[in-house]
Amino acid sequence: MPGMFDALAAALRAEESVALVEVVEGPEDLFARKLVVRPDAEPVVLGSLGDADLDRVVSRDALGELAAGLSVTRHYGRHGEAREREVGVFIESFAPPPRMVIFGAVDFTAALARVAKVLGYHVTVCDARPVFATRARFPMADEVVVAWPDRHLADIGPSLGQRDAVCVLTHDPKFDVPAIVSALRTRVGYLGAMGSRRTTIARNARLRDAGVSATELDRIMAPIGLDIGARTPEETAVAICAEVIADRTGRTAPSLRDADGPIHRELVGDPHRPT
Repeated sequence: MPGMFDALAAALRAEESVALVEVVEGPEDLFARKLVVRPDAEPVVLGSLGDADLDRVVSRDALGELAAGLSVTRHYGRHGEAREREVGVFIESFAPPPRMVIFGAVDFTAALARVAKVLGYHVTVCDARPVFATRARFPMADEVVVAWPDRHLADIGPSLGQRDAVCVLTHDPKFDVPAIVSALRTRVGYLGAMGSRRTTIARNARLRDAGVSATELDRIMAPIGLDIGARTPEETAVAICAEVIADRTGRTAPSLRDADGPIHRELVGDPHRPT
């Protein structure tokens, strides 16, 4: 038992993903038994719930809840059987903050970084141009990286998961195509790209030329953001983050990608409409 809690404490100190599982309902001989599960290359399971089959099934489910960053109570048969309620276990997920990687040190990036930080994301701003990718321009970001997008994703791609987001705001083919192609090779949960509908059509053609399949194109939320009439950088940041949340929670929302017509519609009395 001390070794199990030592491993839990070490993971928490290192801000690494780990789940603590405890039997909270069930037979007296299983009650309060615990597991610690870590999603390493070969998942590490420490402790026991008192039955090898139950350990196996619960450990698998704990890894799934940990990937989603959720803490839940689940029920099983005594030996891990599904759709039975003899044993109740509480899976407590300790997951590091989800990551948002923003490619492109543009005007919209600062607003998006600020909103993402409010939502609890670890924010990285990446651009290959050192004159633009500076801490002075993006003090709200956790990291400001000067690198080509594909090279940065080669470093961090294996660590990205379903809770994470990649937002490509560059508007430049030499940046956004490598960024999107590299992001598609990861398990990142959300991938969005900024641009008008004309830009999106042209970019999709370049992506197809780069070998991106139709199925992969469907992963890209472009034009990025929900269709809420956003116009300013701050409003656009809200639209993007709302789409990230909807994508993560599986909710249906009015995405710009799935709509048609102009992205920006002039409104009567719109304070942002040019005069």
